[in-house]
Amino acid sequence: MTRSSGIRALGIDLGSKRIGVAVSDFSGNIAGPLTVVKRSGSEKRDHQAIRQLVVDEEAEIIVVGLPLTMAGEIGRAAEAAIAETKRLATVVEVPVVTFDERLTTVSAERTLLEANMNAQARRRVVDKVAAAVMLQSWLDERQHRLKDSNND
Repeated sequence: MTRSSGIRALGIDLGSKRIGVAVSDFSGNIAGPLTVVKRSGSEKRDHQAIRQLVVDEEAEIIVVGLPLTMAGEIGRAAEAAIAETKRLATVVEVPVVTFDERLTTVSAERTLLEANMNAQARRRVVDKVAAAVMLQSWLDERQHRLKDSNND
């Protein structure tokens, strides 16, 4: 498969019950919702499921949402996400980075409400939509940084 200079990224929204997963296109420009991994009760099993998604989707990097406080600080939720991200990084064979996910779930909920989805339907997809919102922000920031470095 021929690729442009983009990067194929998997976006992960770690939740206590579900893990939202998004993926970028092969150009590394557009993120879309992929799936929701239901927490199995075994982090090891959950990480193996993510590892398989990396392989299946030909991902070159995993971007994990970091739930900073509204003030931009690392609270308990962010500490837990960082710890799990470090454990996930030992299972996959691609780089794993974190990225600020503040307001992604709120944004995803708003989008789904505007689409007139009922509460049950929203619950089924909000995690992967939130992962896509976060991943799109990471892709946009990456493109901006690349553009800036090319202009230097």
